[in-house]
Amino acid sequence: MTQGYVVNIKKAAKDNAFFRKVLVTGTKSQLVLMSLRPGEEIGTEVHKVDQVLYVVDGEGKVVLDGVDKEFEKGEIVFVPAGVQHNVINTDDEPMKLFTIYAPPQHAPGTTHRTKAVAEEAEREALASTKA
Repeated sequence: MTQGYVVNIKKAAKDNAFFRKVLVTGTKSQLVLMSLRPGEEIGTEVHKVDQVLYVVDGEGKVVLDGVDKEFEKGEIVFVPAGVQHNVINTDDEPMKLFTIYAPPQHAPGTTHRTKAVAEEAEREALASTKA
């Protein structure tokens, strides 16, 4: 990316219906929108990168190394690289959030309409690295 990027992030997050949508990728960080359906979760994961998550709409819980914490609109969570984490939507409405990875975690332009599509893409990526 050679230019800056300006967006009303709260509006973009509220309008997003995709499980994952990469908005912009720089050399050292990445901005991603996410939408979790009622009862849906990101899934327990560990990254080699730092991650910051901000809830724009909804509520749920975040699990950091096995410790649950309520997580709602207006709150931010910092997840250092190497920390096992999960975000779970416990609300009856979609949870809208954005996340920043540093450095980038996903390929630029990645869009996953649903969690199932995201999981399949991750399985394919894992299989191709083993081949």
